[in-house]
Amino acid sequence: MVRLSALVMTLVISFLSLTAIAAIDAYSFPDEGMRKRYNSLIDELRCPQCLNTNLAGSDSMISKDLRREVHRLVLEGKSDDEVRDFMQQRYGDFILYNPQVKGSTYVLWFGPVVLFFIAVAVLVRLVSRRSSPAHEKVLSDEDQERLNQLLSK
Repeated sequence: MVRLSALVMTLVISFLSLTAIAAIDAYSFPDEGMRKRYNSLIDELRCPQCLNTNLAGSDSMISKDLRREVHRLVLEGKSDDEVRDFMQQRYGDFILYNPQVKGSTYVLWFGPVVLFFIAVAVLVRLVSRRSSPAHEKVLSDEDQERLNQLLSK
C-alpha cells in the first residue's frame, strides 16, 4: 500500500513538473543586454486577460503572443519606449502598470489622493462635532427651575 501511494505521488509530481517546463518560453537573443531589456519589458507590461499579472507571470495565450511580439520588437532594435508605445496603442492604458498622466488617467493617478483627503476631512468633522459643546443645549433659568421641580417630585 505504501509503495503504491509513493508511486502515485511520484507520477503526480512528474506530471506537474512537465507543465512547469512547458510554460517557459525559450527565446534566443544575440546578446545579454537584449535579454535583460526583454525581461524588464515583460515584467512591466500587464496581461490584458489576467487582470493583475504581468506578461512574465502569465500563461494565457494572449500573454504568450505578447511575449513573442515583445521579443520581435526588441530584436528589431526598438527602444523600450517604442515597445511600450506600440503595446499601449494596441491594448490601451491597461497594459501599462504605470500609464502616462493624461486626461483619461487623472482619476487613476489622483483619485486615491482625493479620496484620502475627503476621508480625512469627514473624519475631522465627525470628531470635532462630537467633542464640541455647541450641540449641548443650555437651559434657561426658568427651564432649569422647572426641571428641578419635576425631578424633586
